[in-house]
Parts: sequence; structure tokens; C-alpha cells
Amino acid sequence: GMRGILITCNMNERKCVGEAYSLLGEYGDLLYGPEQFSDHEERLSGSEREEDEDDVEAALKKEVGQIRASTEQKLRRFQSVESGANNVVFIRTQGIEPENLVHHILKDMHATKKKKTRVILRMLPISGTCKAFMEDMKKYTETFFEPWFKAPNKGTFQIVYKARNNSHMSREEVIKELAGIVGSLNPENKVDLNNPQYTVVVEIIKNVCCLSVVRDYVLFRKYNLQEVVKSNKEHTQQNPSSLTEEQNSKVVKPETEEKSSKEVKQENE
Repeated sequence: GMRGILITCNMNERKCVGEAYSLLGEYGDLLYGPEQFSDHEERLSGSEREEDEDDVEAALKKEVGQIRASTEQKLRRFQSVESGANNVVFIRTQGIEPENLVHHILKDMHATKKKKTRVILRMLPISGTCKAFMEDMKKYTETFFEPWFKAPNKGTFQIVYKARNNSHMSREEVIKELAGIVGSLNPENKVDLNNPQYTVVVEIIKNVCCLSVVRDYVLFRKYNLQEVVKSNKEHTQQNPSSLTEEQNSKVVKPETEEKSSKEVKQENE
């Protein structure tokens, strides 16, 4: 049931966490306003000064303050937790919609082309988690998929799957079962592997399955923060095969047209 953001990085997890806090804090404040903290520590220190005579009571109040501070830390807007896999960071979110926040970040970076991270690679919102066993996943997703795919809602979709530190799950079986559940919610939901409206993200780490349904997965370069800020020209240079195909197609067309015009000229003569 935990919600948050799954972040992949390149070897430096500690720096990745720092970048994540900075980036999420920046956009979190823009969308939801500054994070509010209680002032119980200030009030506690004041009461302690007034009651220095009673050391037992002061010690008790201090202990209560520490418990409250610990509880408050757990309820902060963003909190890093152990992911269970190398080069993967999980930031638990509190009181926000992770899919909306991450989509807003990628939309802004895609528009401005301003690079804001160095070690963060992909940033995937996680809207729900369950045990990584087929029966648990089937039972959980029957309800989880409803906001996007249950009639009258419908859309084109694809399923992307990644497993880490897990060998008992079958990629083909998971995709087949989850696609069947989406289809059962509304027969008008159709698979589209080129440019789907929704992408179902399945990230399995050890015995935990992390799930989300995201938009603009293709447009935002598979939610890769390093790739989304690159221009179309840079992407073309990195994929010369597609450029060669375009050039070949452009070369063929004029020759065909020229040949046909010569034939027409000969027939007229």
C-alpha cells in the first residue's frame, strides 16, 4: 500500500537521494505550497527552562519531544526508505499524488530543456504496492486499475516490466495476466505499443511489486530525466539508423517522380 517515487541512478545512491530531495522539494513547494512543520521543539525548550528545578519532569518532557520529533519525521512529505536493490532509491510520499508530481516535473523539463540532475536517471511514480506473487497481484490490480480502465473509462495501453533481485516471477505471465485484467474492466481498452495513452509500469524488487499507470511515457523518454531535456536533433544524432532510413526514403521519392515524368514526356512525344 505504500506510495512514492522509484528513482534509478548511476552508482551514487547517496548523491541521488540528495538530488531527489532537492528536485522534489522544489516542485512540491510549487504545486502544494511550502511544507509545514510544528513548532513543538521551540515550545518544549521554553517549558524546560521554566522547570529546571524538577529534573525528572524535564527529562520526561524531553523524551516525549523526541518521540514526537521521530513521528513527525515519519510523516514528512518526502522520506527516503530502503529499496532493496542497488542503484535504486525509493522516496516515500505523504499527502501528495506521486504520478501528478512526477508528470509535472517531466513536463516542465521537457518544455524548458533545462537539466536539473546529474546522477538521477529515471523517476517513476509508484501509486501502489503489493506482494510480488501472481495471485496477490491479480487481486490487487483488479481494483487498482479501475480509475483508468474500468468502463466508462477506457484507453490504449502498454505494460512495461522490470524485475530486480527476483527470479520466481515470469515476465510473460505477468504481462499476460495484467493485460487480461485491463481488458476485463472494459473490452474497449486496446494495446498500443507505439504511442499508448497509458503505460502500466510494473517494477518488482525482491518480493514487492510496485505499480503505477502513467501518461506520456513515450514523449517523456520512458521518464528518463537525462533524455527528456535533450533536443530532437540530439536524439536523431544518437539514432543514425532512423536518419539513414529517412534520407533513403527522401532519395527514392524524387527519383521515382523524375522517372515517371520522363515516361510521361516520352509518351507525349
